[in-house]
Amino acid sequence: MKRIKVLLLVVIILFVVVLGMYVYKSITGENLGDREKASESVTNDKEQELIGFKLDKVEVYSKTKVKDLVNIKDEDVKLVDGSEYINTKVLGEQEIEINYEYQDKKYVYKNKIEVVDTTAPLVFGSTYVSVNVGYDKDICNLVKYGDNYTKKVTCEIVGDYDLDTAGTYNLVFNLTDESNNKTETKVTLNVVKPSSSGGGSSPSTPPSKTEFSSVYEKYKNKDTEIGLDVSEFQGDIDFEKVKEAGVSFVFIRIGCEVNGGVLKEDKFYKENIRKAKEAGLKVGVYLYSIAISEEEAIKHANWVLDTLDGEKLDLPIVFDWESWGGWNAYEISFYDINNTADTFIKTVKKAGYTGMLYSSAYYLNRIWYKDSDFPIWLAYYTNNNDYEGDYQFWQLCSDGHIEGINNDVDINVMYKR
Repeated sequence: MKRIKVLLLVVIILFVVVLGMYVYKSITGENLGDREKASESVTNDKEQELIGFKLDKVEVYSKTKVKDLVNIKDEDVKLVDGSEYINTKVLGEQEIEINYEYQDKKYVYKNKIEVVDTTAPLVFGSTYVSVNVGYDKDICNLVKYGDNYTKKVTCEIVGDYDLDTAGTYNLVFNLTDESNNKTETKVTLNVVKPSSSGGGSSPSTPPSKTEFSSVYEKYKNKDTEIGLDVSEFQGDIDFEKVKEAGVSFVFIRIGCEVNGGVLKEDKFYKENIRKAKEAGLKVGVYLYSIAISEEEAIKHANWVLDTLDGEKLDLPIVFDWESWGGWNAYEISFYDINNTADTFIKTVKKAGYTGMLYSSAYYLNRIWYKDSDFPIWLAYYTNNNDYEGDYQFWQLCSDGHIEGINNDVDINVMYKR
């Protein structure tokens, strides 16, 4: 009897539930169980009217912000963190979430975007190369080339040549990166016999020097200062005489990287910085580095900071990277070397100093990123400086002559800001 009552109660409850669903459907025209699904459909349809992607692909390492991707279709839509950068460091498809607000409600729009590499490898330096008869190394490495993304570019040589026979060989180097972007460049290979001639050489005329006084007269004005950069190669310097000649600032080499990655202090560093400050000159320092990774950049920056030991500077700490001759062997991308410089500069900045990159106009135009947020020290030996990028210092010669220094010295112009 008790079991019958329980079963009857269950039947009554089920009847009430079914009746309730029937009544709800009669009133609203929808199934109660489909309400959530219908709501999602309406929301998605509404999103398509409010927001979308105007790009389906972005270039690897590009500085792409969320707002650069989005096509806003209603003026009442407000992006949340639209100035944030998306991750473009890895090739391939990725899902992007866009947070936005509409009519005081928060929404998340999801879509996919593909990070691609469409930039072909770059050849830099000379494509006219010479080797001695019997050369037994990879001639691909006689030409310098690299890529924005690929660390080791594939090199294929088209054309016949004989390294055991003297002659001139016209070749084509086909370079391919991981994304199958290709560069074809013509290379002239000269295979020559080693010279066996002897005897004395004819007397030569001593090269002319760039007088500091002429540079001062030409470039000094209310918006500039004229200075030098020095190292142990200049020997003992009379900074009082240097200042009397018109020098107002000096960059001093603090050290350099030697074989095996060892950092060596410039043997005149301590003397130069002390005497330059005593003479009342503005002072900065530079490190000649061959760092090729974030880890090495941090190590080198910390070495500089340790060597400075709290020394106050008026000018930046400079990352001086010039090891282009060994580029192919490093197996790094252009992004890698830019990131290395950026890491060095950010490390010294955290310690309270200003960082700066030193490079020639040739590599600033081809390899270093122009949108970096650190100052540039431009090396460009010319009377007609047509470099269009931004820079704060210009090293205009390496054969400068000035009272107080016996050897040649680099002369620089500083542009006040």
